[in-house]
Formats: sequence, structure tokens, C-alpha cells
Amino acid sequence: MTHLLLNGRVYSPAMPDATALAVRDGVIAWLGSDDVGRAQFPDARITDLDGAFVAPAFVDSHVHLTATGLALTGLDLRAATSLQHCLRLLADHARAQPDGVIWAHGWDETAWPERRPPSTDDLDAAVGDRPAYLARVDVHSAAASSALRRLAPGLPDAPGYAAQHPLSGDAHHRVRSVARGLLTAEQRRKARAAALDTAASLGIVAVHECAGPDIGGLEDWDEIRGIEHGVEIVGYWGEPVDDAQQARALIERTKARGLAGDLFVDGAIGSRTAWLHEPYSDTENCCGNTYLDAEAISAHLHACTEAGITAGFHVIGDAAVSAAVDALERVVDTFGAPAVARCGHRLEHLEMVTEEQARRLGAWGVFASVQPNFDALWGGDDGMYTQRLGRQRAGTLNPFALLASQGVPLAFGSDTPVTSMNPWKTVRAATQHRTPGSALSARAAFTAATRGAWRAAGVRDGIIGTLVPGAVASYAVWETDESEVHAPDNAVQRWSTDQRSRVPALPRLDRELPRCRQTVHRGVAIHG
Repeated sequence: MTHLLLNGRVYSPAMPDATALAVRDGVIAWLGSDDVGRAQFPDARITDLDGAFVAPAFVDSHVHLTATGLALTGLDLRAATSLQHCLRLLADHARAQPDGVIWAHGWDETAWPERRPPSTDDLDAAVGDRPAYLARVDVHSAAASSALRRLAPGLPDAPGYAAQHPLSGDAHHRVRSVARGLLTAEQRRKARAAALDTAASLGIVAVHECAGPDIGGLEDWDEIRGIEHGVEIVGYWGEPVDDAQQARALIERTKARGLAGDLFVDGAIGSRTAWLHEPYSDTENCCGNTYLDAEAISAHLHACTEAGITAGFHVIGDAAVSAAVDALERVVDTFGAPAVARCGHRLEHLEMVTEEQARRLGAWGVFASVQPNFDALWGGDDGMYTQRLGRQRAGTLNPFALLASQGVPLAFGSDTPVTSMNPWKTVRAATQHRTPGSALSARAAFTAATRGAWRAAGVRDGIIGTLVPGAVASYAVWETDESEVHAPDNAVQRWSTDQRSRVPALPRLDRELPRCRQTVHRGVAIHG
């Protein structure tokens, strides 16, 4: 049976004037005009789009499903406007949910009038003698109650420990592991279902789960692998290896797409754990944390490249980026650039990268899995980046236009629960970068959130993530302002079926964002 969608606006560079498309056996069979479609497929099942906008479905290149779901089903502190507001939300939640561990996410002291994070005493006053884990918005440090700290063996001796301040590094990983162990299987199941349902409702058909020993552990990873849901899960496992045999064995054990994702070289700028060449502007003599040294990075890349496996790292600070790029160069010298490109190695976040480093990454085909909402949240003259790094260094962060100009393949993600999973927010942030000259066009941003993310996952048939005949039917139907759309150069234009323009247009994003009516993956409706 053919399914014919009529009377819409179809975003397809191959046919910018298309108003209808036909789907057969999960594949796009045809694009064109309504009258031709009706004549060509007289027996088709017809859906009247009533002017809705149809576009390739989104892919999120960096997610943490369990943590995202726990924020959706539990206590999300991203709305807290002050320390006192945060503690009030915590206390209210503790009263409403009197049993079990308290798992919360999202506080960010850099925007609070107190400019300080919650202390251990603060948490104890709010929840009493009860385990409570409150991850900072970047999830690279967390406040923990005394009751939770007591359950973590050897915590005072772990790197990153502080009696009253939030925990970072290994100390953070220890309390997070304990808190995770206090969750029930049903809590975890409901959390992941909520995360995937939310993704589908936002026009997302695939996510890149970035797992690892210090994030959720093998139990969490095995449970995620067993999920049956319409949203496709592409998994990466962030654990270092020393040789090709070990790399192959770990891939066989985890069934991951690669040994990449959040394999931490460093931490995050907000938690002052990103690895910097020069100290943080607001903390004397602090250059962040180093979790993998140059030797370990090189060994992992060498092992994965020899085995033909995707490798990758979490790198944010300029010292971390330098260590990863230099290690990649050594692997290129050994195996050659084509062999490295075939592996599809990837760097997550890549916030502090120079033009020369970008040039080398582009030449080697290394993917940049980046999060434009980081700039939307923390960029600008008064943002967190400027507080931590000073205005000059802050202005160099997340240079998307530079990466694109040097041929670095881009894939956009949210790092949810760190930022919103809404992909239109991601596209908007990339086109409205706070640093002049760093923004992308709407078309380039949309491509990075669709086709680019598929390519980063190793799917490189040349057509996935587009609406052309022969491509899998993975698309979303959106309610939008019908009168105005964005051209690829960000200019405002009326929707036009003029074939001479050859300019497929995107919805305007400077007002209400598009609302998802339906999400379809491989011909099957997974939302709406």
C-alpha cells in the first residue's frame, strides 16, 4: 500500500517546489505536486497535511537517556532562579516523594544572585537524613547529602572530594554510582520511556546514547540495549583500551557502535573541570582536570583504528582538544588519513578549537559532535563562559562556522539532560550564535541535526536524512507559521513554489517554534 501525503510544504533540496510525497514499504517513493500524485497513485491511502511542513526527522547526536528521563520524571532544577529557590524546590519534592533516593538535576549557580552552589549542610537542612543527589547542569559535579555520602566507600580519599562543596571527578562518580544503585528497576524503566517518548514527540527518530563505566555502568547500558521503542538508539561506550584485541572484545561485549562518546579526557567549564592551558579567570591556579593523558589517548586511538572501530573522546578545554588532535596526528602518521577517515572517529563538544586544529580534523574526516545550546545558555559577554574564562577566551568557544569552513563534518546534539532536547532550539542556537562570525546558515544547521548526525553514526548511504526517492521514510510533520519561512541564508521570505528559486525554505525560528504533529521512522508512525 502506498501512503500519499498531500497539500503540504516539503523540505527537500532535490525538489524545492514539492507539496506532496508518497511512501511505500517504509521508503520514499515519489515527490511532486498534489495533482500529479493523485494521478500517479490512485489507490493510495491519502493524508491531507492541510499546509503543514514536512521535513526529514531529527537525530540527536549526544544523549543520556536514563538521566534525561530521571529529570523528566523527577526533580528538574534548571528553572531554579536562586540558591534559595533551588532548596525550596528540593524540600517540596522531598515532602511530596517521601521514599527512596532523591535524584535531581540542573542547578546552575552562575546565574544565581548568591553565586554559590548548594552545600552539604544546605541539602541536609532540606531533606534531613535522606540520600540526595543533585547534579549540576553540566553533570560534571554534584551536591550530595550526608546520608548519600556515607554510603560511598572511601569517598573522603577520592579525587574531587570536598566536605561541603559539590563533588567532582572520581568523588562525583562514586556518589553517582551509589545514587544510581538506589533507584529501582521500575524507576529506570519509566525514566527511559519518558525520555524516548519525549524525543519522538519532538520529531527525533534516532539518538546517540553516550554510555560508559562512569556514567551508567554496564547494567544501565544493557537495560538500554534491551529497550523496544520506535526511536532508534545508536550506542557508544566510553571506555579506553590499549590494543586492537581489547577493542574488538569490548565491542563484542557491549555491541556498541564505537568506543567513543563520553570517554572523558576532561570535564566541563562550568564545573571548572575542563582541562585548560591557562588557569580559569575566576579561580587562581586552577586549570581543570585531566582524566586521560596523551599516552592513553594515543593508545586508544591506535587500537581502535587498527581494529576499524570508531573511537572518540569528550573534549572541552583547549588542553584537552590539543591532546586529542595531537594523538590523532600520530595515528594518521601510522595508518594514513584514509584509514582514520574510514573509522569515523568523533570528538564530543570540541568547544575550544583553533583554526589549525580544525583544518587537521577536517582533512582527517573526524566528526565534531557539538551542542549549539551551550552557546545559547552560557555564551555572551555576561554568560558563564565569560565568568570562568574572561571575555577574550569566551569569544572563541563553539566556533561552528570555523569548523564548517575547514571541512569538519558536524553532528548536532543536546547532551540532554544538560540542554533541551528540542532540536529546533538546537538549530536556532546555531544560527543565532552569540559570537559574531560563528553562526551557521539555517540549512547548514538543519543538516547537522539530521543528515550530519546520521553520518556521524556511520550511516553514509548519501541519502538518509533527506527527503528524496529511495531514502528511508523518516520524517516529521510540523505545525508552523504558514506565511513566512527562513531561506538558507537566514533571510525572511514567503513560501514559494517557484522552481526557478531552487531554494527550499525552513520555518522561521525567531518566534514560536514549530510544533510536531507526527513523527515517522522508516514508514512507521512513532508519534502522533
